[in-house]
Amino acid sequence: MMWTIISGLTVGVLLGFVMQRTRFCLTGGFRDMYVQKNNKMFYALLVAISIQAVGLFVLTSLGVLTIHNGTFPIIGTIIGSFIFGVGIVLAGGCATGTWYRAGEGLIGSWIALVMYGLFAAISKFGILLPLKNVVNSQTVANADISTSTGIPSWVWTTALVSITVFLVIKTLRKPKPKVMIPKLKSRYTGVRYFLFEKRFHPFVAAIAVGLIALIAWPLSYSTGREGGLGITTPSAHIIQFLTTGDFSLIDWGVFLVLGIFLGSYVAARGAKEFKWRLPDIKTIRNSAIGGAFMGFGAAVAGGCSIGNGLVATAALSWQGWLGLASMILGTWFMSYFLFVKPLNAARRQTQIVSTSANASH
Repeated sequence: MMWTIISGLTVGVLLGFVMQRTRFCLTGGFRDMYVQKNNKMFYALLVAISIQAVGLFVLTSLGVLTIHNGTFPIIGTIIGSFIFGVGIVLAGGCATGTWYRAGEGLIGSWIALVMYGLFAAISKFGILLPLKNVVNSQTVANADISTSTGIPSWVWTTALVSITVFLVIKTLRKPKPKVMIPKLKSRYTGVRYFLFEKRFHPFVAAIAVGLIALIAWPLSYSTGREGGLGITTPSAHIIQFLTTGDFSLIDWGVFLVLGIFLGSYVAARGAKEFKWRLPDIKTIRNSAIGGAFMGFGAAVAGGCSIGNGLVATAALSWQGWLGLASMILGTWFMSYFLFVKPLNAARRQTQIVSTSANASH
């Protein structure tokens, strides 16, 4: 049990610290692909997936661990991931993002986090379980991309890495805008500056996240839990434990998510970014609804932006890639109503005012 606590917390603290300090936000990345036509954070996700995929190929080839990509609910993965994508826009953060932002003192993230864990538990083990089972009734027998296609995993991994490297190089070669940005004087020096003040490129952050996601696999396996990073089920288990007192629910994954919160808190404190922030009523409402959508969607889809979008994709699972595409579509759908539509309306209003002003002259 002690090793479960230590290894789970270690991975979680590392992940929470890195994500808080680097602002590695998949919700913002998916949203920016549509709203700002900026794919940098999505490419960063591909970097993290590629690093993990290469590491998993090596570990499985050496027999260190075995990955089982069994059956998966194809309709549930699509619908659940889409709903999850809608939820993360409303909540202002994905599953991991909600955990690490709660560690910064954001009350809205706390609200989203509670609703996320609650609805994940209700959907996995409670009154919404029958609905989840109905949605997940249609399954695909083999989720493993390599086995189902007959193409060796090293070919798929090489293709993934090649595409990622191409996109990264293309992005890095783009000319930077020649805009003078005033640079503030550094508050810290040495190691403290590196840990709590230095800003990192999303691709550097992705390398760190990919390596942490990779080491999660053997550490999780060493405790008897077969899998890598996972956020939804551990969050649901915390709710279950609080209501039942069943200590068997406290596994490596629970310490992982608690570690994410702790690591983020340490990073925010060290960078003097921790502050209790109470949102307005609209944000509270959106956070609550978004958290509920996240919990239900991830439970139905069998994973969140980490479980499906980062981990299952690297394990070469159809469920991961289908879930990732669906949650991106869900993010774009909600982003239209929250950002694009109001912006277009404001632009039209500005044009009308401008036209009226010109006509009066």
